[in-house]
Amino acid sequence: MEPRIQTLTIDIRRLRVLRELQARGTVGATAGALNLTPSAISQQIASLSREAGVPLLMPHGRGVRLTPQAMLLLEHASAIDAQLERARADLAAFDEGIVGHVTIGAFATAIVGIMAPALVRLRRERPRLRLSVFETEAPECFTRLDAGDLDIAITVDYHNGPDRGDPRYSRKELLDDPLLVALAEDHPMAPQALIELKDLATEPWIVGAMRGPCQEVGLAACTSAGFNPGIIHHANDWSAVFALVAAGCGVALVPRMAVPSAVQAGVALRALKGPQSPSRHVYAAIRAGSEGYPSLVPVLAALQDLPEPET
Repeated sequence: MEPRIQTLTIDIRRLRVLRELQARGTVGATAGALNLTPSAISQQIASLSREAGVPLLMPHGRGVRLTPQAMLLLEHASAIDAQLERARADLAAFDEGIVGHVTIGAFATAIVGIMAPALVRLRRERPRLRLSVFETEAPECFTRLDAGDLDIAITVDYHNGPDRGDPRYSRKELLDDPLLVALAEDHPMAPQALIELKDLATEPWIVGAMRGPCQEVGLAACTSAGFNPGIIHHANDWSAVFALVAAGCGVALVPRMAVPSAVQAGVALRALKGPQSPSRHVYAAIRAGSEGYPSLVPVLAALQDLPEPET
């Protein structure tokens, strides 16, 4: 009998019959222990021998004994059984949301203000849950969510974005992220604790280089306040926006989550008052029907349980 070099497919149930035969010593005793006939035991061992491509039994007196190849196969069978037990335990852990892999897409400030604190908690409470974070903006995040590249998308409400009744998604509300006014420290309005947006109508403005949800919210608020801002400078990086503000180049609307713990020198941040106080509404979107997926439940809970940052 020639060994099968290229493929090896073995029924693990037959390995357990072989192990029982080793322990019992005879085909008859093995048949009795497994509630099978001696003929069925012999057929199981013969099939296993064909699968493995090696002889498993040799004559020994009036009975049989295991060949050296059979003993070697049983060593591997023990390792296979142990691995199957680990797989069984992992599957049970998966059902409890203890293990798994979750991919999350979020815009940059949400990674800093929402994802990073949630990851600290999840690493402590769910150390075997593997999380992958990707920086992505709307609408790309929904394209990737639809394709299955993301399990969760953290985004904001924006013009032409999915509405709250969109049947493709289930959404989990996270927080409101108000926009603050950034202006130079020596600006005439800097001493005010609160600023009305309409009072900035004649100021030079700094906005993002690419139109996105955050810019949409700010521009819509300006329009509601009765003016179109005079945009002079464009910058996507918030540190660049702060640098332009500090240099006296204009004013900007900045999400609270984008404000660093140490505000750049020369910049004053003020809250807006009045009916035109813009805010980004941040939420997590998942594919409809995946709400009960075990590994998603603890991640969504960690995202929703974060306290809102102080103003």
